[in-house]
Amino acid sequence: MSVTKRITGLVFLLLAVTVGVMIWLTDWQMTTHFQAYVTAVGAADHEHMMGMYGVHELAYLSSVHRGLAWVGAGMLIVGLAASYVLARGISEPLRRLCFAVAEIQEGKYGQKVEITTGGELASLAEAFNSMSDRLATNEKLRKRLLADIAHELRTPITIIQGNLEGMIDGIIEPNKAQLISLYEEAVHLSRLIKDLRDLSLANAGHLPLEKTKVSLLQLAGRSIALLNPIAEEKGILLSYSGSDAIVEADPGRTTQIIQNLLSNALRYARTRVTVTVTEEDEWAEVAVADDGPGIPPEHLPHIFDQFYRIDEARDRQSGGSGIGLAIVKSLVEAHGGTVSVHSVPGEGTTFMVRFKKLSAC
Repeated sequence: MSVTKRITGLVFLLLAVTVGVMIWLTDWQMTTHFQAYVTAVGAADHEHMMGMYGVHELAYLSSVHRGLAWVGAGMLIVGLAASYVLARGISEPLRRLCFAVAEIQEGKYGQKVEITTGGELASLAEAFNSMSDRLATNEKLRKRLLADIAHELRTPITIIQGNLEGMIDGIIEPNKAQLISLYEEAVHLSRLIKDLRDLSLANAGHLPLEKTKVSLLQLAGRSIALLNPIAEEKGILLSYSGSDAIVEADPGRTTQIIQNLLSNALRYARTRVTVTVTEEDEWAEVAVADDGPGIPPEHLPHIFDQFYRIDEARDRQSGGSGIGLAIVKSLVEAHGGTVSVHSVPGEGTTFMVRFKKLSAC
Protein backbone atom coordinates (compact mmCIF):
# COMPACT_ATOMS: atom_id res chain seq x y z
CA MET A 1 0.00 0.00 0.00
CA SER A 2 1.31 3.44 -0.90
CA VAL A 3 2.25 6.05 1.69
CA THR A 4 -0.51 8.34 0.41
CA LYS A 5 -3.21 5.71 0.99
CA ARG A 6 -1.86 4.83 4.42
CA ILE A 7 -1.76 8.44 5.59
CA THR A 8 -5.18 9.14 4.06
CA GLY A 9 -6.67 6.09 5.80
CA LEU A 10 -5.16 6.91 9.18
CA VAL A 11 -6.18 10.58 9.08
CA PHE A 12 -9.68 9.71 7.85
CA LEU A 13 -10.09 7.06 10.57
CA LEU A 14 -9.07 9.55 13.23
CA LEU A 15 -11.42 12.15 11.78
CA ALA A 16 -14.30 9.66 11.50
CA VAL A 17 -13.94 8.64 15.14
CA THR A 18 -13.77 12.29 16.19
CA VAL A 19 -16.85 13.25 14.15
CA GLY A 20 -18.77 10.21 15.41
CA VAL A 21 -18.02 11.04 19.04
CA MET A 22 -18.93 14.70 18.51
CA ILE A 23 -22.26 13.80 16.86
CA TRP A 24 -23.09 11.28 19.58
CA LEU A 25 -22.34 13.80 22.32
CA THR A 26 -24.34 16.51 20.51
CA ASP A 27 -27.31 14.18 20.01
CA TRP A 28 -27.21 13.04 23.63
CA GLN A 29 -27.00 16.59 24.94
CA MET A 30 -29.80 17.83 22.69
CA THR A 31 -32.07 14.90 23.59
CA THR A 32 -31.42 15.36 27.32
CA HIS A 33 -32.02 19.11 27.28
CA PHE A 34 -35.06 18.76 25.00
CA GLN A 35 -36.59 16.23 27.37
CA ALA A 36 -36.02 18.57 30.31
CA TYR A 37 -37.53 21.45 28.36
CA VAL A 38 -40.63 19.47 27.37
CA THR A 39 -41.11 18.31 30.96
CA ALA A 40 -40.79 21.86 32.29
CA VAL A 41 -43.18 23.58 29.88
CA GLY A 42 -45.72 20.78 29.81
CA ALA A 43 -46.12 20.00 33.52
CA ALA A 44 -49.90 20.07 33.18
CA ASP A 45 -49.77 17.36 30.55
CA HIS A 46 -49.65 13.88 32.10
CA GLU A 47 -47.79 12.36 29.14
CA HIS A 48 -45.09 14.98 29.41
CA MET A 49 -44.78 14.53 33.14
CA MET A 50 -44.20 10.85 32.57
CA GLY A 51 -41.39 11.71 30.13
CA MET A 52 -43.43 10.70 27.08
CA TYR A 53 -43.18 12.58 23.76
CA GLY A 54 -46.02 13.49 21.52
CA VAL A 55 -46.10 13.26 17.75
CA HIS A 56 -44.65 16.75 17.27
CA GLU A 57 -41.84 16.21 19.73
CA LEU A 58 -40.89 12.92 18.10
CA ALA A 59 -40.94 14.55 14.66
CA TYR A 60 -38.68 17.34 15.92
CA LEU A 61 -36.17 14.89 17.43
CA SER A 62 -36.22 12.85 14.23
CA SER A 63 -35.42 15.94 12.14
CA VAL A 64 -32.57 16.82 14.53
CA HIS A 65 -31.15 13.31 14.20
CA ARG A 66 -31.35 13.50 10.41
CA GLY A 67 -29.67 16.91 10.42
CA LEU A 68 -26.84 15.63 12.59
CA ALA A 69 -26.45 12.61 10.34
CA TRP A 70 -26.19 14.82 7.26
CA VAL A 71 -23.74 17.14 9.01
CA GLY A 72 -21.67 14.13 10.03
CA ALA A 73 -21.70 12.71 6.52
CA GLY A 74 -20.69 16.07 5.08
CA MET A 75 -17.87 16.41 7.58
CA LEU A 76 -16.63 12.92 6.72
CA ILE A 77 -16.63 13.67 2.99
CA VAL A 78 -14.78 16.94 3.54
CA GLY A 79 -12.46 15.13 5.96
CA LEU A 80 -11.72 12.43 3.40
CA ALA A 81 -10.77 15.05 0.80
CA ALA A 82 -8.69 16.98 3.34
CA SER A 83 -6.98 13.76 4.44
CA TYR A 84 -6.02 12.98 0.87
CA VAL A 85 -4.67 16.50 0.27
CA LEU A 86 -2.69 16.31 3.52
CA ALA A 87 -1.37 12.87 2.65
CA ARG A 88 -0.32 14.05 -0.81
CA GLY A 89 1.46 17.01 0.74
CA ILE A 90 3.50 14.62 2.87
CA SER A 91 3.99 11.76 0.43
CA GLU A 92 4.80 13.79 -2.70
CA PRO A 93 8.12 15.10 -1.34
CA LEU A 94 8.94 11.59 -0.15
CA ARG A 95 8.10 10.25 -3.60
CA ARG A 96 10.45 12.78 -5.18
CA LEU A 97 13.18 11.78 -2.76
CA CYS A 98 12.66 8.09 -3.55
CA PHE A 99 12.86 8.82 -7.28
CA ALA A 100 16.06 10.84 -6.85
CA VAL A 101 17.61 8.08 -4.72
CA ALA A 102 16.77 5.53 -7.41
CA GLU A 103 18.43 7.76 -10.02
CA ILE A 104 21.58 8.01 -7.91
CA GLN A 105 21.61 4.23 -7.47
CA GLU A 106 21.79 4.01 -11.27
CA GLY A 107 24.82 6.31 -11.30
CA LYS A 108 22.98 9.50 -12.29
CA TYR A 109 24.60 11.79 -9.74
CA GLY A 110 23.70 15.43 -9.14
CA GLN A 111 19.95 14.83 -8.69
CA LYS A 112 18.05 17.66 -6.97
CA VAL A 113 14.80 17.61 -5.01
CA GLU A 114 12.78 20.83 -4.80
CA ILE A 115 10.61 21.02 -1.67
CA THR A 116 8.99 24.30 -0.64
CA THR A 117 6.80 23.08 2.22
CA GLY A 118 9.34 23.95 4.91
CA GLY A 119 9.94 22.04 8.11
CA GLU A 120 11.69 18.70 8.45
CA LEU A 121 11.03 17.62 4.85
CA ALA A 122 12.69 20.76 3.52
CA SER A 123 15.70 20.14 5.78
CA LEU A 124 15.84 16.55 4.55
CA ALA A 125 15.71 17.71 0.92
CA GLU A 126 18.45 20.27 1.54
CA ALA A 127 20.69 17.60 3.09
CA PHE A 128 19.96 15.26 0.18
CA ASN A 129 20.78 17.93 -2.40
CA SER A 130 24.06 18.68 -0.63
CA MET A 131 24.94 14.98 -0.58
CA SER A 132 24.00 14.65 -4.25
CA ASP A 133 26.25 17.58 -5.18
CA ARG A 134 29.17 16.03 -3.30
CA LEU A 135 28.60 12.69 -5.02
CA ALA A 136 28.54 14.39 -8.43
CA THR A 137 31.72 16.30 -7.63
CA ASN A 138 33.47 13.18 -6.36
CA GLU A 139 32.41 11.26 -9.46
CA LYS A 140 33.87 13.96 -11.71
CA LEU A 141 37.09 13.94 -9.69
CA ARG A 142 37.24 10.15 -9.85
CA LYS A 143 36.84 10.11 -13.63
CA ARG A 144 39.40 12.88 -14.06
CA LEU A 145 41.80 11.10 -11.72
CA LEU A 146 41.49 7.85 -13.67
CA ALA A 147 42.09 9.69 -16.94
CA ASP A 148 45.09 11.53 -15.48
CA ILE A 149 46.59 8.34 -14.05
CA ALA A 150 46.14 6.57 -17.38
CA HIS A 151 47.84 9.47 -19.16
CA GLU A 152 50.74 9.64 -16.69
CA LEU A 153 51.34 5.88 -16.80
CA ARG A 154 50.99 5.67 -20.57
CA THR A 155 53.83 8.11 -21.31
CA PRO A 156 56.73 6.28 -19.61
CA ILE A 157 55.37 2.87 -20.57
CA THR A 158 55.14 3.94 -24.22
CA ILE A 159 58.71 5.23 -24.14
CA ILE A 160 60.03 2.05 -22.54
CA GLN A 161 58.02 -0.19 -24.88
CA GLY A 162 59.05 1.72 -28.00
CA ASN A 163 62.74 1.66 -27.14
CA LEU A 164 62.70 -2.03 -26.23
CA GLU A 165 60.89 -2.92 -29.45
CA GLY A 166 63.45 -0.88 -31.39
CA MET A 167 66.29 -2.74 -29.69
CA ILE A 168 64.67 -6.12 -30.35
CA ASP A 169 64.14 -5.25 -34.03
CA GLY A 170 67.69 -3.94 -34.33
CA ILE A 171 66.56 -0.40 -35.13
CA ILE A 172 68.00 1.07 -31.92
CA GLU A 173 71.44 0.13 -30.68
CA PRO A 174 71.29 -0.87 -27.00
CA ASN A 175 74.08 1.45 -25.84
CA LYS A 176 74.63 2.92 -22.39
CA ALA A 177 72.83 6.16 -23.16
CA GLN A 178 69.70 4.30 -24.26
CA LEU A 179 69.78 2.09 -21.17
CA ILE A 180 70.16 5.13 -18.92
CA SER A 181 67.16 6.74 -20.63
CA LEU A 182 65.07 3.60 -20.09
CA TYR A 183 66.22 3.43 -16.48
CA GLU A 184 65.16 7.04 -15.89
CA GLU A 185 61.71 6.33 -17.32
CA ALA A 186 61.42 3.24 -15.11
CA VAL A 187 62.41 5.34 -12.08
CA HIS A 188 59.85 7.97 -13.04
CA LEU A 189 57.18 5.27 -13.37
CA SER A 190 58.13 3.73 -10.03
CA ARG A 191 58.05 7.13 -8.31
CA LEU A 192 54.66 7.90 -9.82
CA ILE A 193 53.20 4.61 -8.57
CA LYS A 194 54.65 5.20 -5.08
CA ASP A 195 53.30 8.75 -5.02
CA LEU A 196 49.85 7.55 -6.06
CA ARG A 197 49.88 4.96 -3.29
CA ASP A 198 50.92 7.55 -0.69
CA LEU A 199 48.29 9.97 -1.92
CA SER A 200 45.57 7.32 -1.82
CA LEU A 201 46.49 6.27 1.73
CA ALA A 202 46.68 9.87 2.94
CA ASN A 203 43.30 10.81 1.42
CA ALA A 204 41.71 7.73 2.99
CA GLY A 205 43.24 8.54 6.38
CA HIS A 206 45.16 5.24 6.42
CA LEU A 207 48.67 6.58 5.95
CA PRO A 208 50.85 5.15 8.75
CA LEU A 209 52.73 7.88 10.63
CA GLU A 210 55.55 7.11 13.06
CA LYS A 211 55.60 10.37 14.98
CA THR A 212 58.50 11.47 17.13
CA LYS A 213 60.09 14.74 18.19
CA VAL A 214 61.98 16.21 15.23
CA SER A 215 63.72 19.47 14.41
CA LEU A 216 62.33 21.12 11.30
CA LEU A 217 65.59 23.03 10.82
CA GLN A 218 67.61 19.80 10.82
CA LEU A 219 65.24 18.15 8.35
CA ALA A 220 65.49 21.20 6.10
CA GLY A 221 69.30 21.02 6.23
CA ARG A 222 69.33 17.33 5.32
CA SER A 223 66.91 17.87 2.44
CA ILE A 224 69.02 20.72 1.06
CA ALA A 225 72.20 18.61 1.34
CA LEU A 226 70.50 15.84 -0.64
CA LEU A 227 69.25 18.15 -3.42
CA ASN A 228 72.24 20.48 -3.51
CA PRO A 229 74.00 18.60 -6.38
CA ILE A 230 70.93 19.09 -8.59
CA ALA A 231 70.80 22.76 -7.62
CA GLU A 232 74.49 23.25 -8.42
CA GLU A 233 74.01 21.77 -11.89
CA LYS A 234 71.33 24.38 -12.53
CA GLY A 235 73.34 27.19 -10.96
CA ILE A 236 70.79 27.67 -8.16
CA LEU A 237 71.82 28.53 -4.59
CA LEU A 238 70.08 26.54 -1.84
CA SER A 239 70.09 27.94 1.70
CA TYR A 240 68.21 27.53 4.96
CA SER A 241 67.91 29.45 8.22
CA GLY A 242 65.62 30.07 11.16
CA SER A 243 64.78 28.77 14.61
CA ASP A 244 65.25 25.22 15.81
CA ALA A 245 61.53 24.50 16.12
CA ILE A 246 60.62 21.09 17.55
CA VAL A 247 57.46 19.33 16.37
CA GLU A 248 55.95 15.88 16.77
CA ALA A 249 55.89 14.39 13.29
CA ASP A 250 56.95 11.46 11.14
CA PRO A 251 60.56 12.29 10.16
CA GLY A 252 60.35 10.44 6.84
CA ARG A 253 57.05 12.01 5.79
CA THR A 254 58.11 15.47 6.95
CA THR A 255 61.33 15.14 4.94
CA GLN A 256 59.20 14.08 1.96
CA ILE A 257 57.12 17.26 2.36
CA ILE A 258 60.20 19.50 2.40
CA GLN A 259 61.86 17.66 -0.48
CA ASN A 260 58.72 17.86 -2.62
CA LEU A 261 58.55 21.62 -2.04
CA LEU A 262 62.27 22.01 -2.77
CA SER A 263 62.02 19.92 -5.95
CA ASN A 264 59.08 22.01 -7.10
CA ALA A 265 60.99 25.23 -6.37
CA LEU A 266 64.09 24.02 -8.23
CA ARG A 267 62.02 23.56 -11.41
CA TYR A 268 61.14 27.25 -11.53
CA ALA A 269 63.84 29.14 -9.58
CA ARG A 270 66.19 31.43 -11.49
CA THR A 271 69.06 31.82 -9.01
CA ARG A 272 68.08 30.81 -5.49
CA VAL A 273 65.76 28.81 -3.23
CA THR A 274 65.56 29.53 0.50
CA VAL A 275 64.06 27.55 3.37
CA THR A 276 63.10 29.47 6.51
CA VAL A 277 61.86 27.96 9.78
CA THR A 278 59.94 30.28 12.11
CA GLU A 279 57.80 29.97 15.25
CA GLU A 280 54.60 31.76 16.21
CA ASP A 281 52.61 30.89 19.33
CA GLU A 282 51.91 27.13 19.15
CA TRP A 283 52.82 26.84 15.47
CA ALA A 284 56.09 26.16 13.66
CA GLU A 285 56.32 27.14 10.00
CA VAL A 286 58.55 26.00 7.15
CA ALA A 287 58.60 28.43 4.22
CA VAL A 288 60.16 27.41 0.89
CA ALA A 289 60.68 30.42 -1.40
CA ASP A 290 62.03 30.70 -4.94
CA ASP A 291 62.73 33.63 -7.26
CA GLY A 292 60.99 32.06 -10.24
CA PRO A 293 58.35 33.53 -12.55
CA GLY A 294 55.60 33.12 -9.97
CA ILE A 295 52.14 31.62 -10.32
CA PRO A 296 49.32 33.47 -12.10
CA PRO A 297 46.47 34.28 -9.67
CA GLU A 298 43.94 32.18 -11.60
CA HIS A 299 46.03 29.05 -10.98
CA LEU A 300 46.50 29.48 -7.21
CA PRO A 301 43.14 27.93 -6.16
CA HIS A 302 44.04 24.72 -8.01
CA ILE A 303 47.74 24.49 -7.23
CA PHE A 304 47.26 21.58 -4.77
CA ASP A 305 44.88 19.64 -7.05
CA GLN A 306 45.97 16.22 -8.26
CA PHE A 307 47.71 16.28 -11.67
CA TYR A 308 47.21 20.02 -11.98
CA ARG A 309 49.95 21.66 -14.03
CA ILE A 310 50.45 25.30 -14.95
CA ASP A 311 52.68 24.37 -17.89
CA GLU A 312 51.96 20.81 -19.05
CA ALA A 313 54.97 20.45 -21.36
CA ARG A 314 57.49 22.03 -19.01
CA ASP A 315 56.46 19.97 -15.99
CA ARG A 316 56.60 16.73 -17.95
CA GLN A 317 60.08 17.53 -19.28
CA SER A 318 61.31 18.41 -15.79
CA GLY A 319 60.15 15.07 -14.43
CA GLY A 320 57.18 16.35 -12.47
CA SER A 321 54.39 13.88 -11.87
CA GLY A 322 51.72 16.49 -11.22
CA ILE A 323 50.88 15.16 -7.76
CA GLY A 324 53.85 16.37 -5.71
CA LEU A 325 51.98 19.33 -4.23
CA ALA A 326 48.83 17.24 -3.74
CA ILE A 327 50.94 14.80 -1.70
CA VAL A 328 52.36 17.71 0.31
CA LYS A 329 48.85 18.89 1.19
CA SER A 330 47.68 15.38 2.13
CA LEU A 331 50.76 14.65 4.26
CA VAL A 332 50.58 18.00 6.05
CA GLU A 333 46.88 17.55 6.83
CA ALA A 334 47.58 14.00 8.03
CA HIS A 335 49.88 15.62 10.62
CA GLY A 336 47.15 18.08 11.62
CA GLY A 337 48.91 20.99 9.92
CA THR A 338 48.14 23.43 7.12
CA VAL A 339 49.78 24.43 3.85
CA SER A 340 49.34 27.63 1.86
CA VAL A 341 50.98 29.47 -1.01
CA HIS A 342 51.79 33.09 -1.78
CA SER A 343 53.00 34.12 -5.20
CA VAL A 344 53.77 37.35 -7.03
CA PRO A 345 54.06 36.97 -10.83
CA GLY A 346 57.55 37.91 -11.93
CA GLU A 347 59.00 37.82 -8.40
CA GLY A 348 58.61 34.28 -7.08
CA THR A 349 56.55 31.88 -5.00
CA THR A 350 56.56 30.88 -1.33
CA PHE A 351 54.96 27.72 0.06
CA MET A 352 54.27 27.76 3.80
CA VAL A 353 53.75 24.61 5.88
CA ARG A 354 52.63 24.87 9.51
CA PHE A 355 52.92 22.20 12.22
CA LYS A 356 51.91 22.19 15.87
CA LYS A 357 55.16 22.74 17.73
CA LEU A 358 56.57 21.24 20.93
CA SER A 359 58.89 22.83 23.41
CA ALA A 360 62.51 21.92 22.70
CA CYS A 361 63.90 19.32 25.08
